[in-house]
Amino acid sequence: MMMKSNKPNWDHLYEFASAQDGHFTTAQAAESGYSPQLLAKYMQNGRIQRIRRGIYRLVHFPAGEYEDLVVFWLWSEQMGVFSHETALFLHGLSDILAGQIHMTLPAPWKLRRFRIPQRLILYFNELSEEEYTWSGNVPVTTPTRTLCDCADAALSPELLQQAVNEGLARGLFARSEIAGVISFLAPFEEVVR
Repeated sequence: MMMKSNKPNWDHLYEFASAQDGHFTTAQAAESGYSPQLLAKYMQNGRIQRIRRGIYRLVHFPAGEYEDLVVFWLWSEQMGVFSHETALFLHGLSDILAGQIHMTLPAPWKLRRFRIPQRLILYFNELSEEEYTWSGNVPVTTPTRTLCDCADAALSPELLQQAVNEGLARGLFARSEIAGVISFLAPFEEVVR
């Protein structure tokens, strides 16, 4: 992490924003030398827009494919990993586009008191580096971990079977890697075939 700059450095702020679909946090702005007062001035003259508390967007930056997910990720202090149904969608394992966004945060976050943004469903668990990957510029649980999470959350057997079939067909995992998911689906075999 870079030391906080005393002098505003637009290039440094732009580096943060370009990696995050044009978004940046108050902390990233401070690291780039931008005070809250200077951010307010930039909002007044139309260079940046406040998206939610502590998160801003460069107005002229092109819209990103998963821009709304970037905002949730920044809200999580870049600690959250998209999971469950959201991960199914990001991996192309399901065509369901849920109205809710599913994110897993580290277990200690469960003890925090904070306001959860609308549309966000939180889970608390420790994920190893092997259990998540990146979809564009947001972290997402691996296909194997995603299916296990969805089985644990008792996702619709039809949707889960669709995801299993799609993942196996695309070679994203082997049957042996999702044995628990297949066991979960066994009682529903008549329904999902």
